[in-house]
Amino acid sequence: MGLFDKFKEITKKVSEVEDNIYHEKRDYLEIYERNLQLEKEIAERTKDLNVANKRMFTLQHIWDMMNSSTPLENVLEAIVNSTQGELGYMHCSIIRKYNDENGDYLHIIAQSEDGLIDRLNNIIGSPAIQTRRLTYSPESIFADTMRQQTIIQSKAINLSLKSILPEVPDETIMAVVTNQPVKSIIVVPLYTQKKEFGWFCVFSSREELAASEMDFLGLFAKQIEMAITIADLFQAVREQAVTDALTGLYNRRYFEEAIEKEVQRTKRIKQPFSIIGIDLDYLKRINDTYGHTFGDIAIKTIADVLKKNARSVDVPARIGGEEFNVLLPGVGSDGAMIAAERIRKSIENAEIDTIGHITGSLGVATYLEHSDNIEEVLELTDQAMYTSKRNGRNRVTLAQNINETSWQEIAVNTFLDILSKNRIPKAKHLSKELCLKLQAPANKDEVSKESLYTVADMLTKLYNPMHSSGVIKNKVLMAVSLAKRFDLSKADIDNLRIAVLLYDIGNLMLPDELLQKATPLTDEEREKIKNHPIIAAREILKPISYIQDVLPIIEHHHENWDGSGYPNKISKEEIPITSQIILIIDEYFALIEQRPYRNKMSGKDALEIIKADSGKKWNDTLVKEFISLIEHDIV
Repeated sequence: MGLFDKFKEITKKVSEVEDNIYHEKRDYLEIYERNLQLEKEIAERTKDLNVANKRMFTLQHIWDMMNSSTPLENVLEAIVNSTQGELGYMHCSIIRKYNDENGDYLHIIAQSEDGLIDRLNNIIGSPAIQTRRLTYSPESIFADTMRQQTIIQSKAINLSLKSILPEVPDETIMAVVTNQPVKSIIVVPLYTQKKEFGWFCVFSSREELAASEMDFLGLFAKQIEMAITIADLFQAVREQAVTDALTGLYNRRYFEEAIEKEVQRTKRIKQPFSIIGIDLDYLKRINDTYGHTFGDIAIKTIADVLKKNARSVDVPARIGGEEFNVLLPGVGSDGAMIAAERIRKSIENAEIDTIGHITGSLGVATYLEHSDNIEEVLELTDQAMYTSKRNGRNRVTLAQNINETSWQEIAVNTFLDILSKNRIPKAKHLSKELCLKLQAPANKDEVSKESLYTVADMLTKLYNPMHSSGVIKNKVLMAVSLAKRFDLSKADIDNLRIAVLLYDIGNLMLPDELLQKATPLTDEEREKIKNHPIIAAREILKPISYIQDVLPIIEHHHENWDGSGYPNKISKEEIPITSQIILIIDEYFALIEQRPYRNKMSGKDALEIIKADSGKKWNDTLVKEFISLIEHDIV
């Protein structure tokens, strides 16, 4: 091979090497460029992931707050501050739409704490924007978002501010937006339970709104809506727990709690307070003549009168049925009588379609003036109210001072006498324990009715193991409510209370196997059981001198209206109304309680049995009033 050929071959090999180096270099460059692109994409994805994680963390934090007892305003503040601080917005706020007699308007209910809002407040001056009544314009971005039901972004920040602050000069608005990093405003409509609520507003340093950002703001809006809905539901439940569904007044439970607080306050400052009791006159006549719908309208009319005449510190309440009470903190009897007369006149002047005018009977009693025992004050209020009713209705009566022994004290002394003297051998082993329960209060004027109910329950369990604690208390409350419907005097009602505690005490003298027998009774066994009213009245209670007025009630509590009862087979008006009240209540509770010889019945089935015996075991009027009492659940 010549020199030229060798040179040619070497040149060829060099070219091949150069080609290989070039191609490898190009491959390396492509790989390098791909790596750079991947690193860039990884950085972007990491940034997106960090943003997403931050958003999810924020949402989780808000969700945790919503599921705790955190107040709504704190949740909303957390939302706007989280959105502004953690997610890079310049300012965030939640605006609510309101309506009053002057039309629609807006109000800021939550906003983030940042320099932008401070600058805005400094420029526009006092009052600050969060305390202003903001204008709602149908041509604004806010109205547009509601109409379109979508998120809207606008770069015209000055126009958006001008729409809600039309009274602020244009140059002031321009001063707010000039030399600021804010590039756009994003407005998100808010709805709660499919109704317009307001807007979630975000001031952004970005001119464009990415799709992912819009999705996130929509998700945040749902969290706001859910927080507001939960708060609204919680408030509704709380109101239902303390208010009467028909009238919107406070219920018995809330009134009793308010009374307890007022008693404690009065003990500290030695300032009296008064209670007004109101009873709608002739409700039964209204129901019978026009129907129960108009009866409810009459009840609501009195409620409206009480609301209009109440001070902010007063507590008007529906106690049950047609009965109302008003607590007047810091008011003596003179002021309470003036307030009660004003209420009476307002009730009388109210006119109802179809019915015409209604009236009410009112009673007034004052804590510290009439008694320093709140139970007595409440009873005196009731008594004064029913005195108004007995004296012709549509009037106000002031209570009389307590000058007699309370029914609780009589009942306690009766139980102590029975137990300490072992008048009931079966209760001998419990006597000491029960006496201690009754003697527990240091002050006899503070004798606890609960102790009386507890002792009566424990004695009842001795002859009826299936007896449930609390039944005696329910019987007493039911008997008193029923007695008031017949305008009984305070003395009669007090005797009835004592009789309910004692009417079955004669059963403690009968054999257990007889009372708890699961098979039908023989005639002889039935006659023995029929003796328990006589045993109670004549053997156990007769030796106790101060209980004599109660004995006829107990002795006749098994007499039937048609004369078929026992022990004396008297009938109709010969039977004390208080005895008839005990009979019907005793029958009702016996039917709804478990017995050795039968299962308990439902309240509805028990009432059907009582209806079937109307005119036989008890008079028709008593049956109607009792059924009305049960159905209205006023005890």
